[in-house]
Amino acid sequence: MGYNLNTMYISADKKYQLLLEISHKVRDTFDLDEIMDHLLDTIKTVVDYDAAGIFVLNQDLVYGRREHPKEMIAGIARRGFDPIPADHDAMLTFGKGIVGHVIFTGTSLIVPDVRLDPRYIVGRSCTLSEITVPLMRNDQTIGALDLESDQLSAYDESDLEVLGFFADAAALSIEKAMLHRQLLEKQLLDKQLQLARDVQSRLFPSEPPYISGYDIAGICLPAEEIGGDYYDFISLSGRRLGVAVADVSGNGIASAMVMTAFRGLLRMQARSKHEPVIFFRTINRLLPEFTGNYQFVAAVYVVLEPEHEVFTYVCCGQQPPLLLHPDGSVGKLDVHGPVLGILENVRYSTEKLSLAPGDILCMFTDGVVELTNQEGICFGVERLATAIHRGRDLPAAELIQEIIRATQQFSGSQSYIDDFTLVIIKHV
Repeated sequence: MGYNLNTMYISADKKYQLLLEISHKVRDTFDLDEIMDHLLDTIKTVVDYDAAGIFVLNQDLVYGRREHPKEMIAGIARRGFDPIPADHDAMLTFGKGIVGHVIFTGTSLIVPDVRLDPRYIVGRSCTLSEITVPLMRNDQTIGALDLESDQLSAYDESDLEVLGFFADAAALSIEKAMLHRQLLEKQLLDKQLQLARDVQSRLFPSEPPYISGYDIAGICLPAEEIGGDYYDFISLSGRRLGVAVADVSGNGIASAMVMTAFRGLLRMQARSKHEPVIFFRTINRLLPEFTGNYQFVAAVYVVLEPEHEVFTYVCCGQQPPLLLHPDGSVGKLDVHGPVLGILENVRYSTEKLSLAPGDILCMFTDGVVELTNQEGICFGVERLATAIHRGRDLPAAELIQEIIRATQQFSGSQSYIDDFTLVIIKHV
């Protein structure tokens, strides 16, 4: 059975030579696998073994990431072990065995006869004795160094003391490599997110449409690096303009991908000869092919007919647009329908209303009106209408900035917890 030891058999000169050799072998690399191979080569010159391994605790456990890793033990250098798939290895997956015990207790073990130790998990059929020491950094175990022999009682207190010093020296190099790998992963993720941001930004209108007698502007402020909100201006036949504002459930990359699919479907359908009530039924039917039935899209779509000073709108799980008249009164828009991508055989309705000179039509997502202050009170539609009326003489783009200032002043924050999307259509 195993026992803990803490004796001193290694001379100061030998310690220095070991430390110098480790330093020379690993100083020019940040590669974790290469560092661990160098360490196993070096230890072989001091303590003999038939099999050896350096096992590093998964970084997600060491650095406290949110998701529990699939394997507890990762970052492995092995010599002489029988090949075992990772998903069949209880030590790697669940942290069991002598190695797992040392890692999770932080104590060293010598096992003279592994056949008598109930903690032992077979890693190779010939092993009879084993010695394992923890790799520690800042009083935290980051891994373990494990040696195995085909002989009984192959290791003693002097071997343990040598390995303990060796592990202390090696842990710094291993942690350096782990942190470097983590930094590279973060840099890669940041680069990928920046690329996704750039791609998504090109999906939004590069500039508002020019229509005589109208002033139009839009903005989307994602809560994270990329978001699931969307707005668009679509040129239609008969000098009409399609204006869309949509909100994909959730945030982040998955929502952004659904948003991209929805944009493609909407643009294709909007330019067909079908009316919105028809093509939104088609979008509702096709969308689950992209969402997998676990995400949905809320949208409002307006068809502006400038020459007739009217607009038609359809709502799919989104709040209807705000129609503000010059006297501050709010027009009543009552047409509603369910979100897209959840229910089958849905029918949508439209309503046609006039848009007289001086009227302002505002389309928005939940991130605008559901923003809360420190007391948990929502900004709400009424405050939005008040902000629009207060800045009604401003150009559309400046009016949007005024609304942004009003929401940030209300919440006491410059950032948003949900994607913030807004479109203003002024009939001047």
